[in-house]
Amino acid sequence: MPIRLLALDLDGTLLNSRGQVSEGNRKALEQARERGVRVAIVTGRRFRDARPTALELGLDVPVIAHNGALTKHARTLETVSVLTLPLSAARRSLEVGRAAGADALLSDDHEGLGVLVYDHLTGDNYAAQLYVNWARRIHGENGQEAVRQVPSLEEFLDHEPVHLAFSGGCEKMKALEHVLREELGTTVKLFSTTYKKQDFTLLDIVHPGASKGLGVAAAAAELGVLREEVMAVGDNLNDLEMLHYAGTGVVMENAEASLHDIDGFHATGTNDQDGVALAIERFILN
Repeated sequence: MPIRLLALDLDGTLLNSRGQVSEGNRKALEQARERGVRVAIVTGRRFRDARPTALELGLDVPVIAHNGALTKHARTLETVSVLTLPLSAARRSLEVGRAAGADALLSDDHEGLGVLVYDHLTGDNYAAQLYVNWARRIHGENGQEAVRQVPSLEEFLDHEPVHLAFSGGCEKMKALEHVLREELGTTVKLFSTTYKKQDFTLLDIVHPGASKGLGVAAAAAELGVLREEVMAVGDNLNDLEMLHYAGTGVVMENAEASLHDIDGFHATGTNDQDGVALAIERFILN
């Protein structure tokens, strides 16, 4: 059965280590779209941070962002679906994270472009500092609008946000994830995105019904595409549900090691070797 919907993770997958779409990947995407394949970006990134790539590539499928918590059109900013984090769960997650000495990052404003909100970052949390600086830098002159510092997240948090995140070293975030799962159970869903070479982990806390897999399933249903006609490509644990949902699940060579141990997934090259293009050539163009 031919592929009709291609679901692509961004970081570590479509984007190379410089955060760019290579010419090889760009050409392969153009060829796939010429054959009628629809392309969706499915990412743990905030919508605002994923939108420039969608606009650059001229994609007409809504961006599935925040690990599936928000699906939104890049050009019109029309919201297709949103699952905000329940306020009680957001407050409890923040309380647990604070008790563990973790710095919190809050994603807000699902009706607009989105804003990253924080109150302080500890001096040795270089991972979080780099992340916040990157979030400002990629939006250029609008960087101050994209990232907002407030006196207190506890005071700011009087409404349901899109999602709450903690960022830091891999071991510290792994320990925090264990505590959060024990304390919050099924009231939230946790996604851990780990980059071991950088000793950097993003721990995202979203609505319990959110996932990349459900986001892709909704996009497929809207387009009238069967599950067997979907190909998904990813590299990290937050891609797992999406990879399982797709009729063809493809794992990057640079992916989290445990993903390569799962039966039924196909392997492709790294994100610096045009792994997405190789997968497109194998499963769509040929």
